[in-house]
Amino acid sequence: MNVKTIVIVVVAILLGILALDSFFIVDARERAIVKRFGEVVEHEKELEGLNFKIPFVDQVEKFDGRVLILNSDPERYLTREQKPLEVDSFVKWRIFNTTQYYEATQGIEANASSRLARRVDEGLRNQIGTRDMIDVISGEREELMAELTNTLDRTMKAEFGIEVIDIRVKKIDLPREVATQVYDRMKSERNIEAETFRAEGRRERLVVQSDADKQKVTILATAEKEAEQIRGEGDGESTRIYAEAYGQDTEFYEFYRSINAYVNIFGDGSSLLVLDPSSEFFKYFKAGSGD
Repeated sequence: MNVKTIVIVVVAILLGILALDSFFIVDARERAIVKRFGEVVEHEKELEGLNFKIPFVDQVEKFDGRVLILNSDPERYLTREQKPLEVDSFVKWRIFNTTQYYEATQGIEANASSRLARRVDEGLRNQIGTRDMIDVISGEREELMAELTNTLDRTMKAEFGIEVIDIRVKKIDLPREVATQVYDRMKSERNIEAETFRAEGRRERLVVQSDADKQKVTILATAEKEAEQIRGEGDGESTRIYAEAYGQDTEFYEFYRSINAYVNIFGDGSSLLVLDPSSEFFKYFKAGSGD
């Protein structure tokens, strides 16, 4: 092999190396920056697909561009009424501005996670500290998380080039030393509420019962009045009929009344009367004996 051939081979190898070092590929799941002598030269530009760089001069830094999850250790926070809560949370985040992210964290994911964790801890402490325990546990949890996510997203984008997608609470526990006390208080509050409902029920029952009794008295009085009126009309009609009958046959009417009197008095066989035999009461007995 002569010198010319060797030179051609070496040049070809060098050209191949230069060509290989002149291009780089950024996957859709990645973010990248190009540095030249330690300075970022691709400002505000997201590199994706096949890209060109100056060989041996430019350097490419690649970062994970997917949504990442930061799991925080459970922390203790105080509510507005100074009640401690143990909160276990996690954060979903990703790179928003690659250049800003690199300059703020040197492109080290651990640095970004550490800064984000501190901001989340500070945000939760502030949010929980302005709310009562019951609001944090159930009433305003969604509002709390949404407000914290929006606030932290603006801050992290401005300072670190990080987008905060979501912050969620996995679990909220009461410390063991206060759990019993809180549960007893909640039980007492529920008992008071139940007794209030029972008292209102008793009051409503008395109102309904009083109204029913009032209606009963009114109905009975009305019925008694109508009954008296009907009886009076019946007695009047009976008297009228008796008077008409008496007027038609006085002797028969007196006989009929005497017979009814005898039946009513002597019908059971146990009645005893002491009367003068000449009394008018025995008038029809005498007439029946033929005297």
